Amino acid sequence: MPQQPKRKRTARPKMPRPQIGVGVIISKETQVLLIKRVAAPDEGVWSTPGGHLEYGESLQQCAIREAQEEAGVTITAPVFRAITNDVFERERRHYLTVWIEGTYVSGEPTLQSSREASEIGWFPWDALPEPLFLPFEHLLTGQCDPALWNFNEDEVP
Repeated sequence: MPQQPKRKRTARPKMPRPQIGVGVIISKETQVLLIKRVAAPDEGVWSTPGGHLEYGESLQQCAIREAQEEAGVTITAPVFRAITNDVFERERRHYLTVWIEGTYVSGEPTLQSSREASEIGWFPWDALPEPLFLPFEHLLTGQCDPALWNFNEDEVP
């Protein structure tokens, strides 16, 4: 049987692989807890607390840890809400952001690290500061899976 010629692989430019981020939605009454980012990507924008999923960590553990590390607050009952696909062209970064909603329990929101955020506070859902972090904007505009729910409602479809 004749031997098949070997195919040459075409060299593709090396692209960074997507990373997993976790956004933590923490509401109190009709307000949401936001921080103003100082680190790339998109420094100077507003988002919920969040960060990278660590090796061996569950999404729920990550949400609880990030709420404490970034905002100094305690949450319980973390629940999956959505995933956004977020490409930061300028920085050549790609994230899948997993959105987890936690129940606020205690703690006065305070900046925990000046390397991560410059401001923190509770904001009404209908009067969010701008500009918003790309993944948070994707979530709020329904560019997520599953589709957007009404953040001001108690029930999620």
